[in-house]
Amino acid sequence: MLTNTEVKNLKIKTIIYYAKDSHGLRLQVNPCGSKIWQHRFRINEEGKLKGKIRNAISEYPETSLQDAREWRDANKRLLKQGIIPPKVYNSITNDNQNKSTFKDLFDMWYANQKDGWTYDYAIDTQQRVDKHLLPLLGYKPITEINTKTMRDLLLGIQEKGTIDTLYKVKSIASRIFNYSIGMEISEINPVSNLPNDIFKKKLEKHYASVTEPKKIKWLLVMLKDVNSSLPVKTALELAPHLLLRPEELAGLKWSEIDFEDRIIRISAERMKIKKKAHLIPMSNKVIEILTILSKANLDSTFCFPSLRSKSRHVTTNALRLAIRSAGIDKETFTTHGFRHMGSTRLHELGYNKDVIESQLAHEIGGVRGVYNQAQYLEDRKVMMEDWSNYLDNLLTE
Repeated sequence: MLTNTEVKNLKIKTIIYYAKDSHGLRLQVNPCGSKIWQHRFRINEEGKLKGKIRNAISEYPETSLQDAREWRDANKRLLKQGIIPPKVYNSITNDNQNKSTFKDLFDMWYANQKDGWTYDYAIDTQQRVDKHLLPLLGYKPITEINTKTMRDLLLGIQEKGTIDTLYKVKSIASRIFNYSIGMEISEINPVSNLPNDIFKKKLEKHYASVTEPKKIKWLLVMLKDVNSSLPVKTALELAPHLLLRPEELAGLKWSEIDFEDRIIRISAERMKIKKKAHLIPMSNKVIEILTILSKANLDSTFCFPSLRSKSRHVTTNALRLAIRSAGIDKETFTTHGFRHMGSTRLHELGYNKDVIESQLAHEIGGVRGVYNQAQYLEDRKVMMEDWSNYLDNLLTE
């Protein structure tokens, strides 16, 4: 069991950890410095064990160790009567509240949205919420979270220098609050009152890449020494030849590969710009690589299955780590860099701008944007065959 001195002196770490007391009571210690009491218990329904449930109350030191134990004991008495304890406890008013928490609304919103997201975007969203929002907001009733709380939370992210993360977390939080309003659970979005002017300006993001022929050759040689699994190594071998976004490449499925028509067809749902499917012509080199991979008997619907589960594909993070394993640092090249490399060099080689933009699945503005990308398909077939030959010739020079 914990003592008051031990609770007071718990050190802050870079990860969330828990200090256990007894009978399911524990203290969650967050990287931001907050400490939150939690009570974990099991519910028996018709004599069957339903599972563990986490029940959180207010922060330490507002709720003392003694108060937390009294609250835990009160929960146990309710459980004996077959009553599920309320989700939140306010130690100041000594009031149990069964209001919907921020985590409740996040879970509802996430379940409602994730089927329309790519696998990688869903994982990124979950991880950002777990790291930046739930430690401070998860246990709070969503109707009691105000603008000051959100401002302080976001400014805390800014102080760590992660401006891009700040804006992404701000957007996610705002969507959750809007969902709560739409479900008639709350009436106010505390994030909507926070203008971007109170935060540092988000810098334009430039992905590190290489574009000079000698450096492209260096990159291709370095990638041959990637220390990773066959799916990851093959994905990186194909990356410069396909110029797909990392998430589109990582999630490539065999059902999307048409060897007869020499085309990869990615559905609109899997594309970043979810308006139309994307067609990618396959060069002889791409067909050769994919044919060898198909004979490796990886037994998955994905071209690049995860080693942990064949029902999942490798992650973009796995591609990034593999690049680093080859000795290529983040200031020199990123997984997004393949697209910038191809775009820059193809423009320099004199290929039509719209054909290149169509290959990259970019939106083409103005009157030119009226034409469907399929109208450039024949030109792209020629261009991508030339591009694969260009890359192969660099290696043999």
